[in-house]
Amino acid sequence: MNVSLGAFSFFNELNDGRMNTFGYLETVKHRYRLDTVDLWNGFYEDRDEFVWKPADDQVLLNIRAALEERKLLVANIAIDRAHVWDPDPDIRASLKHNALRQLQAAKLLGAKTVRIDACYRNTEEMSEEAFAYTVRTFREYADIAAEYGLLVGPENHMGIALDARWLRRLAEAVDHPAFGILLHLGRWKEGGDEEVAQYAYHVHVDAKSLVDQSIEERFRMLRDSGYRGHWAVEYNPTANRYVEIGWALAALRRLLVQTYN
Repeated sequence: MNVSLGAFSFFNELNDGRMNTFGYLETVKHRYRLDTVDLWNGFYEDRDEFVWKPADDQVLLNIRAALEERKLLVANIAIDRAHVWDPDPDIRASLKHNALRQLQAAKLLGAKTVRIDACYRNTEEMSEEAFAYTVRTFREYADIAAEYGLLVGPENHMGIALDARWLRRLAEAVDHPAFGILLHLGRWKEGGDEEVAQYAYHVHVDAKSLVDQSIEERFRMLRDSGYRGHWAVEYNPTANRYVEIGWALAALRRLLVQTYN
């Protein structure tokens, strides 16, 4: 089964000073006995500024060595603060510079897919000019991703990307084989999973989606749409963290067995 565990699941542990990148890798491998990880750049980058400072090569090489030592595959890197659209042109330029560096980092780390958001949380609408820029930029990133052997694209994460119809329109406009969507099941303000399922390159599930009455139907829908990628738990519990994450992984595995066997 293609099961992974998102690093953001340990956000509270990170903030409490109880976890770092290498502790996360050790936990995934030896506590949960997984062979696949979903990295989050917030674990290993300077988060003091709005546009985070990319990690230097030595940090990335250390992470790669730790991955290789544990024989871990990077199914996805979720990149924050490198989103495509910002109304401020200077910030937009900084974000693009960051995104290009993140794609290079993903290649170095051997990632299969990279999540770069379309926008930030305050972008609830997008002009046609902004949409055209977003399409052009994602095509550029997809060209690079194809060269690197990756897939790239946004998640239904924040802002207008929480509208499934808008996200589908974006995917149709970019129209690139190295572009897709990180589908976070059930995370929508408008629309639903089925509207973008054909573009999914990676899937996130959380505690809310795992207990939703429609979850088995959603898994079957993705199976029938042809999805064969990785499924990752991204669940950031506030208490009993390791037990809760263990439950979520077990629930995910159970659903996958029911769906694909």
